[in-house]
Amino acid sequence: MSGCTRQKESTAVEYMPDMAYGPRVAAQHEDPMRPGESVMRPPVPGTVPRDYTPYRYAQADSLLAQAELVNPLPRTAAVMERGQKVYSNTCIVCHGPQGDGQGFIVPLYPMPPTLHSAKVRGWPDGRIFHVISRGQNLMPSYATQIVPEDRWAVVHFVRALQRSHAPAAADTVRAGTTPAAGAPPGTPASPDTAGRADAGSLAGDALTRAEASR
Repeated sequence: MSGCTRQKESTAVEYMPDMAYGPRVAAQHEDPMRPGESVMRPPVPGTVPRDYTPYRYAQADSLLAQAELVNPLPRTAAVMERGQKVYSNTCIVCHGPQGDGQGFIVPLYPMPPTLHSAKVRGWPDGRIFHVISRGQNLMPSYATQIVPEDRWAVVHFVRALQRSHAPAAADTVRAGTTPAAGAPPGTPASPDTAGRADAGSLAGDALTRAEASR
């Protein structure tokens, strides 16, 4: 009660000042109660943070990941838009707007492989997801930059980019273009008319048509 006066002309009585002015110890400092260990204690073994699902595949488990992982996201317009946004914010700097490896950092840094090679086109969705999650060769892991849901959305957009560079015959007909004379099936009339200059738009249209025909 002595500290509840109206006029604060003197310091009020402090209850348990040793708790109010206890010594501060940084989390990285040595714990005085546990010599040799830091104040910040590690998590209990086997526990994970709330709302977090650990990625159980190591970088070398690419074959296992591609066999077990299945894209849980449907190919909808919203998912494609999200995949395009994440790709443009994170992946485009290396892989380029078209996915051909002509990113903004090339040639200052090594050119990454094109996403339109027969090898990458033949990868299951789980393999691409695994590469984004764990990295490969010079590409680091993007698990901390891209949440799992956005990684799967990027996989859908990569598939759309691939289809925009090698559209099916039905795609070119609907787009109002025809293959050049003597060109193999699936070859667009020209990069400009086929939409390579705007691969994102043609990619979205291609997957929209593909989804509608399923």
